[in-house]
Amino acid sequence: MRWFDSGVNLTNGKLFRDVDAVLERAAAAGVEKLLVIGTNLQESADAVALCNRYPDRLVATVGIHPHDAAEAAPDFVAQLKDLAKHPSVVAIGECGLDFNRNYSPQATQLKVFEAQLALAAELQLPVYLHERDAHQQQCDLLARYQRNIPRMLAHCFTGGKKELARYLDLGCYIGITGWLCDERRGLELQQAVLDIPADRLLLETDAPFLVPRTIRPRPAQNEPCFLPEIGKFLAQLRQQEVREIAAQTWQNSLRFFIK
Repeated sequence: MRWFDSGVNLTNGKLFRDVDAVLERAAAAGVEKLLVIGTNLQESADAVALCNRYPDRLVATVGIHPHDAAEAAPDFVAQLKDLAKHPSVVAIGECGLDFNRNYSPQATQLKVFEAQLALAAELQLPVYLHERDAHQQQCDLLARYQRNIPRMLAHCFTGGKKELARYLDLGCYIGITGWLCDERRGLELQQAVLDIPADRLLLETDAPFLVPRTIRPRPAQNEPCFLPEIGKFLAQLRQQEVREIAAQTWQNSLRFFIK
């Protein structure tokens, strides 16, 4: 089986210090391609540099996470536009709104997010979305840009059926992480994933975060090699073969990122 990890924070220090070994373990588990998430200008540049080292394995996003919006340079759009010229850059993001933590003021988050949506529309690149406790505001803004942006991914979706339906109405693809495997927090998501159309479904680890809680013994951190565990759990919920989930999400990821 071939797996595509549609979201890994490979520039995070926990993974970055041992990238070769992380990728070797991923390959041994059948995870052949990975998307490296950019969350600010430095990490976006680092993601592009990793793609230069592993051009056959990695693709990347470049963007400003809402947590980092307040620290964005005045010329962040121009810098992202320059980074996006790299052939391995396949989406703008991780961008969006996070009104749970509010590490950046909400007005600043909205301004930085909309600037990235406009950039994605200009460059005709997909957007890689983050959202927490800001679903209505995020969807209202996406609705203004959906006709001009080729594809949108609700990264690390953790909501229920209502939130899912709105994202699907906007044409979003849905990224599922190890949150699905959480017997405490993942119950709503476990019901919602039954409603995701097969051609809109992507899998991601969001490593080193969100270790699937079904793994025993529990590892110290999440890695791309654990992506098949998420696929296995999802297959059980959807009453599908694991091979079918792997093949479908592989094709969906290629269509979203490599099209």
